[in-house]
Amino acid sequence: MLSIDVGTSGVRAALFDDRGVEIRSANACVVGRSQIVGRPMAQLLLQRDATVTICHSRTRDLAAVTRTADLLVVAIGRAGFIRGDHIKPGATVIDVGMNKVSDVNDVRTLFGDEAEKRLEVVAKRGSTLVGDVNPFEAAQVAGMLTPVPGGVGLLTVAMLMKNTLKAAKLRRQ
Repeated sequence: MLSIDVGTSGVRAALFDDRGVEIRSANACVVGRSQIVGRPMAQLLLQRDATVTICHSRTRDLAAVTRTADLLVVAIGRAGFIRGDHIKPGATVIDVGMNKVSDVNDVRTLFGDEAEKRLEVVAKRGSTLVGDVNPFEAAQVAGMLTPVPGGVGLLTVAMLMKNTLKAAKLRRQ
């Protein structure tokens, strides 16, 4: 794990470190250019010696660009936007997206054969939480893929708690 965690980008770097994903010399692509996730993540990857490309929803032939990435970080704000043909076989994919989907047909498209559990959630709560990466298609191609929910969000909470404890200890000194 990183010794200093800087916001949510530190969370994603901790994910790479925890799984032994080599950042140095990797081709990385960050899809999303926000001040909160995209740009800080790109900067962190650059500091760790990755070659970084920043893309967005209007990038020409986005799939051709993202297919070159060993590390793909997606924070674009569109449910299932990144499909299997966007992903290099064996790539590590970090899905930062948080989207609510309530349409039953969209849930079936996103989850394929495993849609039944999500459809139960939609029936109970009115929607289900999905990421920016199509999980059914990505699972066929990616080497590693963070789940939504249960991936980046949980680690963000853990890092916030870690940093709160660290701040409290420093304050007592």
